Amino acid sequence: MAVTLALATPPVTAAYADTSSESAVSALIDNAAGSPTKLRVLLREMPKGGDLHNHLSGAIYAEDYIEWAREAGFCTEGAAIALPPCPVRQGAPASADARSGAEARLIDSLSTRGYRQGIGRNEVSGHTQFFQTFDKFAPIAARSTARMLVAERRIAAGDRLSYLELDHDTRTLSEYIGSSPAGPLDEAGLAARYAEEIARVGPLLGKASAELDRDEATVRRDLGCDGPHPEPGCAVTVRYLFQGFRAVPPGYVFRSLVLAFAMADHDPRFVGVNIVQPEDDVLALRDYDLHMAMFRFLEAKYPNVRRSLHAGELTLGFVAPQHLRDHIAKAVASGAQRIGHGTDIAFEEGARETMAKMAREGIAVEINLTSNDVILGVSGVDHPLSLYRSMGVPVVLATDDQGVLRTDMTNEYVRAVRDQGLHYGELKNIARAGITYSFLPGESLWKDRKPGTPVAACAASFAEAGCRRLLAASEKARMEADLETRFDSYERTLLAVPATLQ
Repeated sequence: MAVTLALATPPVTAAYADTSSESAVSALIDNAAGSPTKLRVLLREMPKGGDLHNHLSGAIYAEDYIEWAREAGFCTEGAAIALPPCPVRQGAPASADARSGAEARLIDSLSTRGYRQGIGRNEVSGHTQFFQTFDKFAPIAARSTARMLVAERRIAAGDRLSYLELDHDTRTLSEYIGSSPAGPLDEAGLAARYAEEIARVGPLLGKASAELDRDEATVRRDLGCDGPHPEPGCAVTVRYLFQGFRAVPPGYVFRSLVLAFAMADHDPRFVGVNIVQPEDDVLALRDYDLHMAMFRFLEAKYPNVRRSLHAGELTLGFVAPQHLRDHIAKAVASGAQRIGHGTDIAFEEGARETMAKMAREGIAVEINLTSNDVILGVSGVDHPLSLYRSMGVPVVLATDDQGVLRTDMTNEYVRAVRDQGLHYGELKNIARAGITYSFLPGESLWKDRKPGTPVAACAASFAEAGCRRLLAASEKARMEADLETRFDSYERTLLAVPATLQ
């Protein structure tokens, strides 16, 4: 049972926002570009489509993890959340100031908050600080899926998102991945290993779906989705990407990817697969070609499973030069239908050819501005967002791990204006792309998947008979049309505010 309130076919009064309203709002946002606070006020209410690059465990703020850990009796006195028994405190009880200081240090340890404020930058990189947080909150995250989903839905609703595509593996399958064989595996051995793996996973898939059923039922209850006063988070559509792991031995990688493809084939709530962990890890670099071979092998087995691959989350000086030459190109050649990050594209051999292929085939890149700044030190004019756009590559904005990074989607839009020079019309098409290039089923409202140019049946309005048939048949088109009505409402409401308040 998915925690999704079904979107009805938009009413016949629904329509696209008129161009004059869009121009007026664009002028307001351009005028506010010099003020982050004024810009945030204007962009907070802007409909933002979908977040397609969002890791569920990393989306949760440290304060929530700490609160849940204390309720569960876990240890929160050090630099990480730990299972009991907890160390016995010696001496007098800590003062309120000492407790407050300890909690502040724990929040800094579980996120990049302290790093972003300059604390410890001489001792640790943003990359290290970011990736080391996950093990520190893992004990409580592993048992808090429903609470994480509730928290994430509330944040998404506040950011005016319509859709979340969350990287999330069920606990049932995560535990099974942890028991993977540690022996060698090469491309020649994939078929035999697949036969072994697939013979065991059938019963696990049903258990994993049942686990997600229970978590989503809890979410519905906690948000009041079936009651008279549902929280706004109930209206956010949620789907999942099952994530495989790359910074582990090949047997673990392959088992995680077999489970990912099998689960996406089994449960429609999992609309695709991904591969995660640091791309610069020694095993991830060594086995990159083998991982791409695994994807090609499994795509042949599961041709209907969609693929988003983290690729190119690297930059000059971060790894040896040979590792900057072709990761994105190899991911595209291995069947990636979206690219996560894609930060090092300018350093790849044949970059123009790769981007031309991405533009031609509609392979969108998931842009994570705050993440790339904190982890890689890539921001402003050094970021390839404008390069991708100049080559016609579809782009979407995403949060990556908003809790660890202490950001949200509104902040990503503010950064897109201030750091990347984007205007409202461009933001609007990026928001549209967040639905269009999602892995939601159905045909798009937009001709050739080009946001802003509707198919002929819907060119005049959603009330036309042909358009209503499209909307009735396609979940994706319904969400795209719903986003248009949200734009219309946003622009009308904003322009109705007195000029002094705009």
